[in-house]
Amino acid sequence: MSELSVNHLLGIKYLKEQDINLIFETADHFKEVINRPIKKVPSLRDITIANLFFENSTRTRLSFELAEKRLSADVINFSAASSSVKKGETLIDTVNNILSMKVDMVVMRHPNPGAGVFLSKHVNASIVNAGDGAHEHPTQALLDSYSIRERLGEVKGKKVVIVGDILHSRVALSNIFALKLQGAEVKVCGPKTLIPKYIEKLGVQVETNLKKALNWCDIANMLRVQNERMEISYFPSTREYTQQFGVNKEILNSLDKEIVIMHPGPINRGVEITSDVADSDQAIILDQVQNGVAVRMAVIYLLASKIKQ
Repeated sequence: MSELSVNHLLGIKYLKEQDINLIFETADHFKEVINRPIKKVPSLRDITIANLFFENSTRTRLSFELAEKRLSADVINFSAASSSVKKGETLIDTVNNILSMKVDMVVMRHPNPGAGVFLSKHVNASIVNAGDGAHEHPTQALLDSYSIRERLGEVKGKKVVIVGDILHSRVALSNIFALKLQGAEVKVCGPKTLIPKYIEKLGVQVETNLKKALNWCDIANMLRVQNERMEISYFPSTREYTQQFGVNKEILNSLDKEIVIMHPGPINRGVEITSDVADSDQAIILDQVQNGVAVRMAVIYLLASKIKQ
């Protein structure tokens, strides 16, 4: 299979396993490119990409921008905080204005779940979802799986526990879809108030005891508590959360095996993981960041090759 089965990357739930394999094979090639002295390829010289971020983002936006520039695409950055959206312009108007400048692809982060799907039906450009509300964040899940494959050889058959704020996390949902699609076993762990009621319907088990979850898994993906998405308090205090669901070196050393620690960032050091865990050899957090550029290059390249046809 040499092309994706989709014309947009709206969510992992629209992908097939072959799509993921193709993205990873392409990312392997680009990973080699970004480790060369000259880190650019002229692949997308005739493609223009608009990055539309209607929500704050530093790491994802920079990662996409770097990926686009490594492929020699023309890049426009649009931050909604300082745009006409503040003046009441609709999403479709905003995007159509940008597309009239002959843009081929839109990378969009938006606070509303389904914004990317909505847009893909109304505008003539390839859409990449860079996070839609608490719904999906497909490129993060892809780079997470890619990082697991790099460290442990393959994703199939691995046991992954996602720890923390599952309820508000688009990373958790996309990861569950991606890991299950590739044949991994998945559990979630966190305060009961932060575990969605329907989660077991996705073929995921719930474990409320952190130590048991860590003893079971090969990989622990530690999520940040998303205070900015909470109107009410879901647990008594940060200190209490850390005591029950935070990982420190002492806990890791007490396990009967060595597990891999992941984190999508930004890390609240001392809350979900301590610094000695984040900076240890068991953590692949910086590998995830580096792999993010290669995986996003692969996604953009594969979608752009469908535009050119």
